[in-house]
Amino acid sequence: MNAKFADYATPDILVDTDWLLANLDTPGIRIIESNEDLLLYDVSHIPGAVHIDWRRDLNDQTTRDYVGPEGFAEICRRHGITPDTTVIFYGDKSNWWACYAFWVFQLFGHTKAKVLDGGRDKWEEEGKTLTRTVPTYPASDYPVPALRDDAAHRAYFQQTLAHYQAGKKLVDVRSPKEYSGETTHMPEYPQEGVLRGGHIPGAKSCPWARAANADKTFKTRAELDALYGGELGLKTDDDIIAYCRIGERSSHTWFVLKYLLGYIHVRNYDGSWTEWGNMVRTPIERTA
Repeated sequence: MNAKFADYATPDILVDTDWLLANLDTPGIRIIESNEDLLLYDVSHIPGAVHIDWRRDLNDQTTRDYVGPEGFAEICRRHGITPDTTVIFYGDKSNWWACYAFWVFQLFGHTKAKVLDGGRDKWEEEGKTLTRTVPTYPASDYPVPALRDDAAHRAYFQQTLAHYQAGKKLVDVRSPKEYSGETTHMPEYPQEGVLRGGHIPGAKSCPWARAANADKTFKTRAELDALYGGELGLKTDDDIIAYCRIGERSSHTWFVLKYLLGYIHVRNYDGSWTEWGNMVRTPIERTA
């Protein structure tokens, strides 16, 4: 095991690039690429990796929600994934979307899951093997999960509103200008229809990228403890909700808090600012 991983609350939740290269053909593993740039997988990908498109595969195509238990089972069956398969996620943007896909898998109780530290960026930077060959696997008979367990990992608007009203911990992982209300979207990204800028009153600002190194790997346990425990004053037994724009960046912070630091009660508010910033008479704080 990578020596850095041993300090994390869940050391085996990550794999490094050398381990994955040595285990590309290990039975019982399925590598999953999930990116913001939907064309990247077709350009090249890690050998044996399948592609899960966060827009098409993980999201309901009519309602703003995720797929239900039957849809999740169908995704797994299509890629030859069984409940005993260890899925290893990686992607672009320092693993934003890999953590997002990992998070959705946890809603359905697929706990045999890991993330590639550094994601696609580090794999490419190290010149490791890439291919354009799309693998095919025999379909599995993945059973339909009994339920999608949102309660443990996900927060809805009304829950987040009650959380704010109770004075509980909120972490806004967007950029400083989004948090202040100066802008309503990330730099170099389109405005996506949010009517108001700012943040949920009482939320602490901690951009997701502060948890990542320049090579896109996660920072050390000591560095992360200093950030979230020291600067933000969070405690491991706090009830915490993280949010961003649509839940992708906050899934990265959710992953860090829950699995790398061992925070017990952490949820991702995936409605995030595209919901909160458009709700009539919803409280908003601005520092711009």
